[in-house]
Amino acid sequence: MIDSAADLPIGAEVPGWTERPRPPRTPLDGRTCRLEPLDPVRHAADLYAAFCEDADGVLWTYLPYGPFASEEAYVDWAKTAALAESDVYFAIIDRESGRAVGVSGYLRVDPANGSIEVGNIAYAPALQRSVAGTEAQYLLMRRAFDELGYRRYEWKCNALNAPSKRAAERYGFSYEGTFRQASVAKGRNRDTAWFSILDSEWPAVRAGFEAWLDPVNFKEGIQIGRLSQLIEANR
Repeated sequence: MIDSAADLPIGAEVPGWTERPRPPRTPLDGRTCRLEPLDPVRHAADLYAAFCEDADGVLWTYLPYGPFASEEAYVDWAKTAALAESDVYFAIIDRESGRAVGVSGYLRVDPANGSIEVGNIAYAPALQRSVAGTEAQYLLMRRAFDELGYRRYEWKCNALNAPSKRAAERYGFSYEGTFRQASVAKGRNRDTAWFSILDSEWPAVRAGFEAWLDPVNFKEGIQIGRLSQLIEANR
């Protein structure tokens, strides 16, 4: 679009835009998992036990927090996270076991501009490479776009974190670039890779997730269609 007065390009108008609501601290229900607002009393013991199943502590390598030397130390972290004013953390409950097996948060919530980040994701081994782990991310996306009307959904990770980058691409995020020397994490340099999904892209992403999560897409527990392919087919 060109501004006729100055002959300079300007952004497209966003008709009727109003500030978006902040994410509520209420549960999200799926077929294989349930996301509950993080509660140290209800969730911390299960989460710490589930995380301890990662004997080598690999899951903490790229996270800004952890590992934890004791359950008490994890409870302290969970208390701080649960009370954060700007972030909203959820415990991911596996419906089959009834146990909390992971955490995911809404970060950098920007209601005025309709932007929200999903991050600080910690999946215990029981949740990794599972349908529930994928469904949890779908539920968070659906709330951001369909319930709250956000325009932009972000995923950021350490640029050296290859599994996280693959996950972002699998979930339908588009790579935007890398912020070099973005921060210092645990005494080490962190370059941060940025990914996003826009509201205009969400319908195709949503259709791909819903097709993948449909029980008919699985035979004896093995996926038939790959999520990334199902998303791409709807674009």
